[in-house]
Amino acid sequence: MVIELARFTIHEGAEDKLLAERPAMIEALRRRFPACLAAFLTKEGEDAWLDAILWRSRAEAEEAARLIDTVPECHEWFRHIAESRGLRHVEVKNAWASEVLLAAIAG
Repeated sequence: MVIELARFTIHEGAEDKLLAERPAMIEALRRRFPACLAAFLTKEGEDAWLDAILWRSRAEAEEAARLIDTVPECHEWFRHIAESRGLRHVEVKNAWASEVLLAAIAG
């Protein structure tokens, strides 16, 4: 498994739309890239965000990163991003998840 970490800032006043459009964007992402296992959008401070997406493999994460703009809902959601502060992939070497988290992810 690989976690994709994307840091960014958003345009002033975009937070409500960013959050409201997130479910449709993630649904489209998962349809196009079934290797997407989970996604966590976090806010690091006043204007900094970190998107953490769990992928089945590095190759699938990198493919999605290359092709993400071909998914209209993703391309549209990116309009809220003012500045990218980097994208990286880190390999999961050990993991644990509670049953509560697994149930929440499963929906």
